[in-house]
Amino acid sequence: MKILVLNCGSSSVKYKLFDMQNNNMLAQGGVEKIGLKGSFLKLTLPNGDKAILEGEILEHNMAIEYIVGVLLSEKYGCIKSISEIDAVGHRVVHGGEKFNTSVKIDDEVIANIEECIDIAPLHNPPNLKGIYAVNEIMGDIPQVAVFDTAFHQTMPAHAYLYGIPYSLYEKYSIRRYGFHGTSHRYVSQRACEILGVDPSNHKMITCHIGNGASVAALHNGISVDTSMGFTPVEGLMMGTRSGDVDAGVITFLIEKEMVGAGGISNMLNKQGGLLGVSGVSSDMRELVAEIEKGNERAALALEMYNYRLKKYIGAYAAALGGVDTIVFTGGVGENQTQLRAEVCKGLEFMGIEIDEEINKNTRGDEAIISKNTSKVTVMIVPTDEEFMIAKDTITILNQN
Repeated sequence: MKILVLNCGSSSVKYKLFDMQNNNMLAQGGVEKIGLKGSFLKLTLPNGDKAILEGEILEHNMAIEYIVGVLLSEKYGCIKSISEIDAVGHRVVHGGEKFNTSVKIDDEVIANIEECIDIAPLHNPPNLKGIYAVNEIMGDIPQVAVFDTAFHQTMPAHAYLYGIPYSLYEKYSIRRYGFHGTSHRYVSQRACEILGVDPSNHKMITCHIGNGASVAALHNGISVDTSMGFTPVEGLMMGTRSGDVDAGVITFLIEKEMVGAGGISNMLNKQGGLLGVSGVSSDMRELVAEIEKGNERAALALEMYNYRLKKYIGAYAAALGGVDTIVFTGGVGENQTQLRAEVCKGLEFMGIEIDEEINKNTRGDEAIISKNTSKVTVMIVPTDEEFMIAKDTITILNQN
């Protein structure tokens, strides 16, 4: 069974095609700059090389038509007919409180995703555009929505509610939802497979560290807390997101800078984090290069970044009453050896002992980077959200 996985952003569509009979990825790529000058499709060839196909791609329908055309093409394709694609799995960022699992998409599901636009105005509209486009281009092919927020719907009320009037939760559903759920679910399950342990009797902290970053506390295989909240801006300091900020700072800036909601949102989401503190870049590689040149603000930004992550790990170890395994994933978590070393440094009191040699020489691969004597297993597990979406799609189709 072949599953096409789509991740639709405001000006991009990323895709992967899987043959789930043998869990092989047949194709991957993405359309960038939709509706903008210089739009293109970039795909990865079987030998690992990249190919870029330029074209005027004005909206998401055209982008998905372009993707299907490439999959069918003689030069770059891997299927002979669109009928070989059995279903489409979509990443949908926000399912609100309506969805605690992946679901087959129908008119009612679409209406419920549309109702969540108020609490996810930047993410759900482009996710929906992908669903609408597949309806038009591929007819009645089965589609499945896999929600970033679903995995965290197991959080207890004392973890997801804010200390604001309860009536605002009842009126607007203001609460902590958490994100990156598909990634946290994948790496936690994969970590248990590698270790040969039962997830239903395990305490784990998963750290998805990339340009966006979040930490999750898992007790017996389910999420009981996570660092992102009502929006993805809460929690850790990230590439351009500020992470946790005193609400009083927001009201102070509104008065002093004379900015409205849009300006504040832009400041917290796009002008903060590593970029905002360093004044250099949100890219970790560029930041490290600046630190090596002696840039003190870049060094401060990275120190803040590492400290926030360490603090959340400590907090979640307390919330769990101990921890058996800590997992690093995401582009930064998988590849930045120094970050992992700095974050774990000082956590020896928790029983964490890092094998410095293994950690230093591991990038992007599955690995245990703690010593055999460590009471807490520390691991790297590269995430594969698209494969998890494909697996969910198969599971949902088999249930219907």
